[in-house]
Amino acid sequence: MTPQQRLLTALNHKEPDRIPYDLDGTNQSGIHYIAYRNLLSYLGIRKDEITICDPIQQLAHVHEDVLEKLKVDTRIIYPKDPSNWKLNIEEDKEGKYFIDQYGIKWTMHKGGFYFDPTGHPLTEGSIEELNNHPFPDPSDKKRIEGLKEVARGFRERGFPVNMMSMSGGFFEAPFWLRGFENFYCDLAGNPRYACSLMDKLLEIEMGYWDLVLSELGDYIDIALTANDLGGQDGPVISPSMYRKYIKPRQKKLNSFIKNKKSSIYIFFHCCGSIYDLLPDLIETGIDIINPVQVSAAKMNTKRLKKEFGDALTFWGGIDTQEILPYGTPQEVKDEVKRRIDDLAPGGGFVLTSVHNIQADVPPENIMAMWETLQEYGKY
Repeated sequence: MTPQQRLLTALNHKEPDRIPYDLDGTNQSGIHYIAYRNLLSYLGIRKDEITICDPIQQLAHVHEDVLEKLKVDTRIIYPKDPSNWKLNIEEDKEGKYFIDQYGIKWTMHKGGFYFDPTGHPLTEGSIEELNNHPFPDPSDKKRIEGLKEVARGFRERGFPVNMMSMSGGFFEAPFWLRGFENFYCDLAGNPRYACSLMDKLLEIEMGYWDLVLSELGDYIDIALTANDLGGQDGPVISPSMYRKYIKPRQKKLNSFIKNKKSSIYIFFHCCGSIYDLLPDLIETGIDIINPVQVSAAKMNTKRLKKEFGDALTFWGGIDTQEILPYGTPQEVKDEVKRRIDDLAPGGGFVLTSVHNIQADVPPENIMAMWETLQEYGKY
């Protein structure tokens, strides 16, 4: 099977020749550049340069020959910068920082590993401020310049193509624009404003996917979407609030994407304990759930597969909170075998880490995960 055939077979809930493997196929299944540098050294591979594909999370762009060596089945395309914005990292007393295309300030504090949202431009929380804010133009064709050729190249080589979104989702980005406490207060005390902000961001998301699928749609297999709805112990908002404010908008976005291309698969990244939301999420039209945060409450993989395996593909599953960074190689192997046993039968499983491989994950554990998949991942 080609990687595309392998992945699409799994997404259709059938068993391919082996479990598809993802590394760097989404910006939630990538690898921090420090961990990648250590992995290259461990493998005896010398690279003069490591480029960053996601500045906020400091993810490395994994070199093509490394992807091939590790038999990675996925390939990702990131949008390019728009015409009127370019990443410009500066430094102040707090550390390194940049202002993104939404006007949000992101800071990597001294000694840190990532950029955190520290400057929230929508300070007033008023409709007037919202209407006057300079939001980015999702239809700027600079975002996709040259990407059709990249996508065609992946397809001709037998790889599936995952298309990255242009920003955080319509529920997640408001926390960055307003600040976490402020947007929670908006949802509870000023829902008219909260909904207006989410609608503006939803409009931008739909405009972006309209551009992408109109120009590149023939070559895109998976649309990558995200909104973090879960914490360690449960959803970050009540299920009733999700159903009232988030679910209708998520359904609108997913319907829009599938109306543009009916055969596309919608990948939804949603961290945390989201068991209680999964029936609703399925109703919005998602096909794939990621990262399957197995260390969170109620995220038992055997139960998830039994209850939702007919409707969802599980993409992730290998614990990054405890096992990958702190476990022994044998504990990593046991973890991989357990998730294969729980999630692989009947297809509908793509194996990768739960979220990105963090900076402190030893290369021995990364390779223990990979080697166990090679040994036990055949159907």
